[in-house]
Amino acid sequence: MAEETSIQVHFGRPMPLFALDSPVLLPQQVAPLHIFEPRYIQMIEHALDSAGQIAVGVFHGVGWKQQYHGRPAVRPAVCVGQIVHHQKLDEGRYNIALHGVCRASIISEVPPAEGRLYREVMLEPVGLEEPDPSTLADVRGRLETMLSHGPLEHLANAQTLVQHLRDEEIPTQILIEVLGFSMIAAPETRYSLLAEADVNIRAEIVTRELDGLGEVIRKALHQHPERWPKGVSWN
Repeated sequence: MAEETSIQVHFGRPMPLFALDSPVLLPQQVAPLHIFEPRYIQMIEHALDSAGQIAVGVFHGVGWKQQYHGRPAVRPAVCVGQIVHHQKLDEGRYNIALHGVCRASIISEVPPAEGRLYREVMLEPVGLEEPDPSTLADVRGRLETMLSHGPLEHLANAQTLVQHLRDEEIPTQILIEVLGFSMIAAPETRYSLLAEADVNIRAEIVTRELDGLGEVIRKALHQHPERWPKGVSWN
């Protein structure tokens, strides 16, 4: 894994808000995004002229679709993202790579301003306290065992994740983030990881989800396609 660098977030200033229908960014994750709407093109241009940071949030409920071009409700948990790469395309569009820096919670929305097309929010940090390493030692060992012995070892990225877990220079809390965004796709579970300040609870969520995934793989490994009736599969 690349060496971690410190990125400062100024929580006393408004942060541009980029809300989507599901959590696309978690801390430590790098997410590629294509920016094409005029309001978000302006947002990226303004961000690049300042700290290069935006808050990536999630719409609340299902009513946002009818209010999409207005100011639909947004869930409180966001991930502060740092633009680490950008490419300007035709018609002003952008391809960007966004690195998840930290969790935050929306405390208020900044009123609209003339000329600003996008939304801004005030944030407060979430879960910045350093965890007690001793409370995570057992979790790290269990995660390594799950990925190196048993059905999860069949996953394409299992060996790489095991190598990271065996690297004592990588903090356990960072590895839990990596496992969360690389192994969990369900939107509500990803939001739970984003909203949870306590790394021990996030570790429980990741472990539980990996247990469930392992059970699915175990069942799949016990299939015998040669015995299926023609045209039938296990699902």
